[in-house]
Amino acid sequence: MDVSTPASAPWLIVGLGNPGPEYAMNRHNVGFMVVDLIAARIGGKFKRAGKAQAQVVEGRIGPAGPANRRVILAKPMSYMNLSGGPVNALKDFYKVPVTNIVAVHDELDIDHGVLRLKLGGGDNGHNGLKSMTKAMGPDYHRVRFGIGRPPGRMQVADFVLKDFSSAERKELDYFVDRAADAVECLVTEGLERAQSAYNQ
Repeated sequence: MDVSTPASAPWLIVGLGNPGPEYAMNRHNVGFMVVDLIAARIGGKFKRAGKAQAQVVEGRIGPAGPANRRVILAKPMSYMNLSGGPVNALKDFYKVPVTNIVAVHDELDIDHGVLRLKLGGGDNGHNGLKSMTKAMGPDYHRVRFGIGRPPGRMQVADFVLKDFSSAERKELDYFVDRAADAVECLVTEGLERAQSAYNQ
């Protein structure tokens, strides 16, 4: 955590994806899958977030004591390439420092199921990150969930908007569970500890 950020400041955990049942199992929606699981763990149900174009769950994660953190889980309902507006509105409403924002998203340049956690950096062509960075700068955390590169000559846009394959789905629950663990570790124990435990 940034030394200038008070321990009492809430965390905003954003799953990136597209709204609607037709997108639910797309590779591009793995961020939604991860925050859905975290919400289930803390017993919360997503609800509309006032004027922000998003659904949210509020709660706490981590053990009792100083590592316990207040969190807002969020799923922008604006479609992927417009995620920045809703996230920025939630940041302002809940008074979340940018360094306490975590974007959970699919990553083409990492093998399927592999995780990488980092703070800041570029968007690597990811439209959800591009929109978030445009809205509030790049200094937020990322939990990058590998989906691998498209096979053959398949276009990237077609690949990310397709459902996980039947072979990928066999391990998907395990990988989503591990990504949720990584998010919780990041928020409660810090980036360095989470990277050590989950970056492969």
